[in-house]
Amino acid sequence: MAFEDVALPDVAGLSVGVLGGTGPQGRGLAYRLLRAGHPVTIGSREAARAHTVAADLAARPGVARGLASGASNAEACACDIVIVAVPWEGHEALLRDLADALAGKIVVDCVNPLGFDKQGAFPLGVAEGSAAQQTAALLPASRVTAAFHHVSAVLLSDPEIESIDTDVLVLGDDREAATTVQALAGRIAGVRGVYAGRLRNARQVEAMTANLIAINRRYKAHVGLRVTDL
Repeated sequence: MAFEDVALPDVAGLSVGVLGGTGPQGRGLAYRLLRAGHPVTIGSREAARAHTVAADLAARPGVARGLASGASNAEACACDIVIVAVPWEGHEALLRDLADALAGKIVVDCVNPLGFDKQGAFPLGVAEGSAAQQTAALLPASRVTAAFHHVSAVLLSDPEIESIDTDVLVLGDDREAATTVQALAGRIAGVRGVYAGRLRNARQVEAMTANLIAINRRYKAHVGLRVTDL
């Protein structure tokens, strides 16, 4: 089946909450989704900081008036789709606290459990297997997916870059939720959302980020991934 034969839903009207939206990855994803016309709520432990970031994003090129807002992480859970972009260190505690607020929601985990030492980045062990699987265990009433692990925060945040040449690997046990996230990824100019398997396969996707960091450091680049023959 050719990639173009896969029917993706229309997600143009969906709102997006970004937990940890004041960090580099969350802020970058929020900016691109705002440029695509989605209402986006920046979530943070400190609502005042979220309001500041939302105001900054609202003033950037390509963002329509009234789409960006700031709130606490709990308030950001009211959106149609919620992206988890918090640091790994606070991942478990945050999601444990927000389990009720996220019930029934499509949750997109983009967290990469990584450590850093003198040799560079390396994947950390996770008892559940991966950050996404930990999310699924903590949020049994949510529709958990994994995506956006390999998109450069630098490229996402650069207003001079119109299109980002990369694929986003989307994983999930709920195929309808995964397809929705594929469509959401495709709303970012230049990006394709590609289904890459069930959540049990998220571990190697998250870990691959360490390889991409090594490539970026070696070649002074901001690389992404493209799936060929699709």
